Amino acid sequence: MSVGQFFAILLVVTIWGANFTVIKLGLGEMPPILLSSLRFAFAALPAVFFLPRPKCPWKYVVGFGVVLGCIKFSLLFLGMDLGLSAGISSLVLQLQAFFTLILGVFLLGEKIGPHRIIAMLVAFCGVGLLLFVSDGSITAIGLALVIAAAAAWGVANIIMKRAGSVQMLSFVVWASLVPPIPLAILSFLTEDRANLASLGDQISWIGIGSILYLAYPVTLLGFAIWGRLLSTLPVGLVAPFTLLVPIVGMATSALVLGEDFGPIKIISAILVMTGLMINVFGGKLMSAFSRPDAGKI
Repeated sequence: MSVGQFFAILLVVTIWGANFTVIKLGLGEMPPILLSSLRFAFAALPAVFFLPRPKCPWKYVVGFGVVLGCIKFSLLFLGMDLGLSAGISSLVLQLQAFFTLILGVFLLGEKIGPHRIIAMLVAFCGVGLLLFVSDGSITAIGLALVIAAAAAWGVANIIMKRAGSVQMLSFVVWASLVPPIPLAILSFLTEDRANLASLGDQISWIGIGSILYLAYPVTLLGFAIWGRLLSTLPVGLVAPFTLLVPIVGMATSALVLGEDFGPIKIISAILVMTGLMINVFGGKLMSAFSRPDAGKI
C-alpha cells in the first residue's frame, strides 16, 4: 500500500464517519424521509448519465435500491430523528457486519466460525448496554430503528454479493434512482405537510449542505475511491479500515454536536469494537495458534 492509498483510505473513513453528524444536522432542517429522498435524488442525478449501467440483472439494482435506499436509510434517519445520537448511531449501524454473516448462513449456505459467534455475542452485549444510558441521547425506539437499519444493510450486502462482480460506483448510482420518488410520496403522506410546504423558505445552508454532503462526498466520492482501492489492493488489507468509521463518527459527534460519552457508552463502544475486531482478525489469530509450530520458539 502506497502513502497515497493509505491517505485515500483515511479520507473515505473520515467522510463516512462524519456522515452521521451531518445527518443529525440535516434532520434539524427537514423531516427524515424527505432528507433520505433528496439524498438519493442528488446522488443519482446527474451522475447516472455519465456512468455505464452495471453489468448485472436489473432485479439486483432495483432490490439494492429498495432495501438500502428506501428501507435502510429511512430507518436510520428515523431512528436518529427519534432520539439516537449521531455517535451511537455510527456504532450501532456496524452491526450490519453480523447481520450479513447471519443472512449468509441462511441464504448463501455459508458457515460461521466459532470466533464469529463470539464476536456477535460480544458486540450485541455492547449494544444491549445502551439501554441503560439515561442521559437522553438514546431512546429505545431510536435504538431499535437503527438496529433494524443495520439488518436491512445486511440484506443489501447479500443482494450486492449475489449481483456478482460489478463496478461499485455504477451499481450504487444506478440503484440510487430507485428511492427518490417512493420516498418523496411517503414523505408527503406521512410527514408534516405544513413543514414540507414551508421548507423552501426555512431551509438554511446547513440543510442544503447536508444534502450535498450525503449525496456527493459520502456516495459518489466515497464509493469511487473505495471501489478503486478494492480493485487495486487485497480486500483483507482494505476492509479492516472500516473499523475506524464508528471511531470517527463518535469523535465528530463529540466535537461538533457536543455529545457526551459517559462510562456506559464507553464500555458499550469498547465491546462493540472488540466484537468487530474479533470478527475481522479472529480467524487469522485462531489459525496462527492452531499451527503445529505455534508454541515453538
